[in-house]
Amino acid sequence: MIARRIPTILPSMTFEESLELTKIYSIAGLLSDHDGLIEKRPFRAPHHTISAVGMVGGGRIPKPGEITLAHNGVLFLDELPEFPRDVLELLRQPLEDEKVTIARANATITYPSKFMLVAAMNPCPCGFYGDPFHECTCTPHQINKYLSKISGPLMDRIDMQLQVAPVKYADLEGPSTTDSESIRKRVEIARLMQLERYNGQKIHCNSQLTPSLMQKYCKLDKSGKLLMKEAFHNMKLTARAHNKILKVARTIADLDGKDSIKEYHLAEALQYRNLDKYYQNIRS
Repeated sequence: MIARRIPTILPSMTFEESLELTKIYSIAGLLSDHDGLIEKRPFRAPHHTISAVGMVGGGRIPKPGEITLAHNGVLFLDELPEFPRDVLELLRQPLEDEKVTIARANATITYPSKFMLVAAMNPCPCGFYGDPFHECTCTPHQINKYLSKISGPLMDRIDMQLQVAPVKYADLEGPSTTDSESIRKRVEIARLMQLERYNGQKIHCNSQLTPSLMQKYCKLDKSGKLLMKEAFHNMKLTARAHNKILKVARTIADLDGKDSIKEYHLAEALQYRNLDKYYQNIRS
């Protein structure tokens, strides 16, 4: 439910993004003669039985796969451990490069694949590990086997990792506090801040920051540096995870309308990385 609502709070596509996405869908044969310019960000949710070719593209005449059809939008993978491990590993490079290259004997084609990966999974095969209201029936071996289907390098590339608690009945009955339109307005303002900040830098959002640009735009004050140092050692973070946390903190600060990253922005970003420690405890 959360994943399907993400496109409703993303910034509106620019004309260039719409044109690029329309070309992709035309090449894939997914546009009819009556379809015009695609103006809504795509939401792709392939089944876990998908093949490697279906995910990244290919075939005798190479066509775009799901990661390209999700360009400028959301790729949602439900029941993540149920996907073949070799298919999931193919996502690692496109997540970094924002493109995928398909090589064949007679041609090499590069498709864009700048997508937001959203994934969901249970904490164990029965789904009740850590549930305060239901008893987990899985053995430690079953849990380890289940979690090992997701490699560390792939998890490391996921910016935000959250354990979601079961929803209480009272929460289902209560009114919604914020609608998508209100959230989207805040996101649009934050995106404008980023476009102005990175004008002339050949990037347009925080996720595209290089290590050298991060030194300029993701500076921490003294208390922030101490917090980051402590979290790096306690959470046993990698250099990639360190950089991703700083980028998330930069985005939180933008949503808060602040020019610099405050300690509480960093603290919130660290909370969105709680599965690193969770996985370490399960596997130890």
